[in-house]
Amino acid sequence: MRNIINGILVSFSLYSAIPVRQVEWNKSTMRFALSFIPLIGIIIGILELLWYVFCSYFHASELLYSVVSAIIPVVVSGGIHLDGFCDTCDALCSFGDMEKKLNILKDPHVGAFGVIWLISFIACETALFSQIYKTPKFICLLIMCFAVARAIGASKIVCLKCAKNSGLAHIFSENSDKKFVFYALMAQTVLYITVMLLICFFLSISIIIPAIISILVISAFLMHNRLCINTFRGITGDLAGFLISITELIIIAVIAIGGMIL
Repeated sequence: MRNIINGILVSFSLYSAIPVRQVEWNKSTMRFALSFIPLIGIIIGILELLWYVFCSYFHASELLYSVVSAIIPVVVSGGIHLDGFCDTCDALCSFGDMEKKLNILKDPHVGAFGVIWLISFIACETALFSQIYKTPKFICLLIMCFAVARAIGASKIVCLKCAKNSGLAHIFSENSDKKFVFYALMAQTVLYITVMLLICFFLSISIIIPAIISILVISAFLMHNRLCINTFRGITGDLAGFLISITELIIIAVIAIGGMIL
């Protein structure tokens, strides 16, 4: 039990801005830490739902709702996944060889393409939240959205080889119980998708949306595998953050478009 609690503390201390008690990073405290990253996503989802309820009750504008909704994940996570998104975009847009791309991922500075794509990402997310506010039929699914994205992204650290022998991804990969963590994250993904289906069933709304989300999440997972192996020869923390960000955007897009057309 102590190792589990320490794993939660390690996970929250690195992958969120939520203040927690600091513990020493070692084999025992990091063994299960990646398994608990989706809990941060649950917190984000709850905050998103509470923010929607607040805005609906007080008749807030679409702009206010959508901008704050796009900022909530950044505030809770500390922006760590968007950092990976920026670095990955810089690397992909460099059109250099594998070594150049890996060097760009290691560079602490952000390039022009990272900024361009980050602005595009936030703009898209803000627009999608605006649409959700206008047609909120599937908004309850948001509570699972960020957890699914983190479960999928974290699983890459333990199911793919690391592209380099340094960095946070390598540290977590080496100190994790890979088999347990992978199955725990996959089980959580199935659980969150199942909860989405149950929400749709009990609210008598279309289960097509969770089905589409499942297909797109699996597709993103497989395409990301190919990207990591063929372009970077393995996984890094930045590439995992990139997948988390893209998966979030995909699910939010499905919820927004689903509410608009169904």
